Amino acid sequence: MKRILFGIIILMGAANVQAQQSFLENQKLFPRVGEAFREKEESIKKEFAKKGLSYPAKQIYIRSFKLDSELEIWVRNNVTDTFSLLKTYRVCTLSGKMGPKRKEGDRQVPEGFYYINDFNPNSSFHLSLGINYPNYSDRILSDPKKPGGDIYIHGNCLTIGCIPLTDEFIEEVYIMAVNAKNSGQDFIPVHVFPVRFGNARSMDYLGSISLTDNDSQKFWLNLKAAYDYFEKNRKLPVILVNSQGKYVHTNTQAIPGSLAQTKTASGN
Repeated sequence: MKRILFGIIILMGAANVQAQQSFLENQKLFPRVGEAFREKEESIKKEFAKKGLSYPAKQIYIRSFKLDSELEIWVRNNVTDTFSLLKTYRVCTLSGKMGPKRKEGDRQVPEGFYYINDFNPNSSFHLSLGINYPNYSDRILSDPKKPGGDIYIHGNCLTIGCIPLTDEFIEEVYIMAVNAKNSGQDFIPVHVFPVRFGNARSMDYLGSISLTDNDSQKFWLNLKAAYDYFEKNRKLPVILVNSQGKYVHTNTQAIPGSLAQTKTASGN
């Protein structure tokens, strides 16, 4: 009986120790994550030092551009700080076309304002970070029965609606996301835009599409207001969703008119 009680006490103690382990320590127990930290952390530290930034970043912001095939990592260490650009990664390939994701199987990469809601250290795509598609706006505007889901930033350079990076790049992004989560950032923002609105060629392309698609033009202008706010302030706007599914930026002012008319306002 004493042996049984002693065994129970040991198991309870082990469970308490595991519960007290940090998110970072738990993630490092997974082989791919542990190896990524061993092989990549020093080079990431050098990237931070080169930019005069403190490692690890307590908060990160991920911004991706579909047509431009780029994903940016912005960092800061205090909510009162502005964000600084750390690194821009090349997105391997693009699935679908310009425009938001609206139903299961449309192969579209979502567009809009999201956050990381899943860390998958055993992903079929090396490592992956889930984003919370469908968000509240998507649930209103997308197919009510089958809006789709399981959207990730991941490795393996393959996609049918996700944001794919090389295995090497996803390891770096994953490490920075783990560190931010471990520092208390429960909602890591991920903003996905159709194009880099400051790129004249990309804006020309988007403008040509919007000439025959008025709904998309309104949607993209709505996204652009948040993009412009961040470009000016290096801080994230407060983004809400109204009952029609439209994003409402409480500290920005949307630019009226067409996408073609807003190129000058975007810096080109």
